[in-house]
Order: sequence, then structure tokens, then C-alpha cells
Amino acid sequence: MQGKLQEIDIRSILQLIELGQRTGELFVEASPSAYWFVFFLNGRIIYASDTEGNITRLRDYLHRFKVEAALDQIQIPHKAAVNAPEYNRLWALLENHKLNPNQGKQILLSMVREVLFDLLSLHHGSFIFEAGSPLAPQLTTFPVTPLLTEIVTQVQEWKKLYPYIQTPNQAPTILNPTPLQQNLPAPVFKALSEWSNGKTSIRQMGRYLGRDTLTVAKAIYPYVRQGAIQLSEPILIAEPKPSRPLSLSGKPSHILCIDDSMAIQKNVEFILQNEGYQVTTIGNPLKALGQVFLLNPDMILCDVAMPKLDGYELCAMLRKSSQFRQTPMIMLTGKDGFTDRIKARMAGANEFLSKPFSEKELLTIVESYVGPPPKRGPSE
Repeated sequence: MQGKLQEIDIRSILQLIELGQRTGELFVEASPSAYWFVFFLNGRIIYASDTEGNITRLRDYLHRFKVEAALDQIQIPHKAAVNAPEYNRLWALLENHKLNPNQGKQILLSMVREVLFDLLSLHHGSFIFEAGSPLAPQLTTFPVTPLLTEIVTQVQEWKKLYPYIQTPNQAPTILNPTPLQQNLPAPVFKALSEWSNGKTSIRQMGRYLGRDTLTVAKAIYPYVRQGAIQLSEPILIAEPKPSRPLSLSGKPSHILCIDDSMAIQKNVEFILQNEGYQVTTIGNPLKALGQVFLLNPDMILCDVAMPKLDGYELCAMLRKSSQFRQTPMIMLTGKDGFTDRIKARMAGANEFLSKPFSEKELLTIVESYVGPPPKRGPSE
């Protein structure tokens, strides 16, 4: 099942999945930089991830339970799902008794509500539902219809806040504290003062407080109208992309390029070696599958269209191994369609690089994951 949101709305798609008791993943894309995953088991929602799919959102929710520091100390379980890093870490926290099951369920429900709010607010985009094995293990599942009823009402209520409050991602700054001090309870005013710094979004405040975004937005709405609070887009601090640091010996990062085109192999090799990276190129994907564990590269560039074993299959196979669960994998492709991007993400790829690519594009994406190569001395 796939199509455009102009032809069918999100609510109908979710209801069809529920009625059909389907198991699998729904991927919705508003733009290449805005997309969501919703995971289902027999028509019920297991989990839903936001655009980045990283752990920033989870860190916000852990702040409520004062255990966010534990996030940097946990080990990801071997059974971790490739395309749900946030969910994997939540499970690791549960298994290490940093969270109890009730807290885990509260966090999952809040995450699902957030994603549904975003999806039900969309007016355009594309979607694809891929039937398959469910996300595992499952802590709980949520029925679709009651959530839809709740979130549709929230979306309608949110529209009443226009034009003063437009998106949950806007960040408040207090310009005049007097009316807030006069009308709000002291603990609420203290919390609002702490977070109204132009960096913490309305949505993040809701996560910290354990309240939905609409409740927080309604609370500050009168003061936004009065001019006592100003809203702006927050300054976002992104989670670092998965990468492996340079070794203590200062050796350059090792990049493996798997592509059946000799021209691409030579081009990648020339560009990256010229910058100081270590590069290995392999044209046969079956040969690559046999050698990659010995090579243990820091990053893999993999062509999509190859004989006998395509890039999606190869990427998915490698992601099943704990050795390559965190290794950056970039798909090289001559296509750049919606279906191709969803296939890449479902296989576990980090990003797409469309062919033909420039030297700058290749270096930018490599450096963003493994960093620049070590500086070479004058004699090199």
C-alpha cells in the first residue's frame, strides 16, 4: 500500500491498517528532511519515530524521570532493530532497570501521540506501508481508533491558537514576567522561567512536564497574545551522527566502497585517498560480503543496483551483525525516488548519495560521519 496524501488522508490510512489487522511499518514523508515511521502489530501501534529517529526526543522524556544520564552508559542489545535506534535504547534502559515498565509505556504512548499529531497535521506528502515482521520485542501496543479520536481533537484545538502559536517547535522567551508572576502558581512560573530561554520548544516543555503539547501551548497562549512571551524557532543541537573516532595511532578512517562500476570505484578511491583516507574498493557484492568482516571498515559506501546481491540486501545483512550495527552506511544510487529512499532506510542505511556526485558532496558526507583524516606532515 503506497500513494500520495492528496489522494488519501493519514486518518484513513491508519484506519485501513487497523481494520486489516496488518503488521509492518508505515513510512510517511513530507519532504526529504521530514519523515516518520509508525510500527504496527496486528493493526495496533507498537512505536512511532520522528524525523531524525535519533535519541534527542528520548533524552527529553528521560529528563522527567531524572535518568537522562543513564542514556550515555547503556549498551545496545544484540537483538536491536536496525531502523529504530531510539526504541533500542529505551529497551536497554528497561533491561538495565533504569526505567520501569510503566515509565516505558508512558514514554512510548507520548511518542506515538507526538507523531500522530504531526501526521494528522500534514496536507501533502507520500506514504508506503511495508508488511513484514513486527518490531521486537514489544513492551505494549496501542489501539488506533481511540488515539485518532484524541489527536484529531487536539489538531482542531491547535488551529484556534493561530496565528499567535503556529508549531510545537516554537520556543518561548519571556519578555515581561509581571503578568506571569501575577497569574501563575509559583512552581509553574519558576519552571516556565527556567525553560523560556528561546532554546526550549513548546514540545520539549511538554516532555519535561509530562503534559501534551496542546496543554502547554494553551497555558502560554494568553501571554503570547499580550506580548509578554515571544516565540521563535529553537536553536537545535543535533545528536552526533554515529561515527568511530580516529585511533590513538592517528590512522586514517577506513572507507569501503562496494560498487560494480570500475569508474565509480576509481573516482571514490582518487577523491578519498587524495584527502588522506584509507580506501578499499570491491566490485563484487558477494566477495564484499565475505571480506567486510576482515576489513572492518569505519564507513561503507554501497551501490544499490548490483548483480546477484543488491545494495539493500547487503546493507540489511550487515546490519544484522553486531559488528556493523553502528557503522555508517551510505547508499550510492542513480535514482532518487521516494520508494528508493524508504527501501534504503528500511535496510538500515544512514543516507543516500545520488550519482553522479561531486567531490565536495562525497567529502562532506564522509567527514560528517567519520571526521576529517589526520593531518599529514610536510613530507607526505
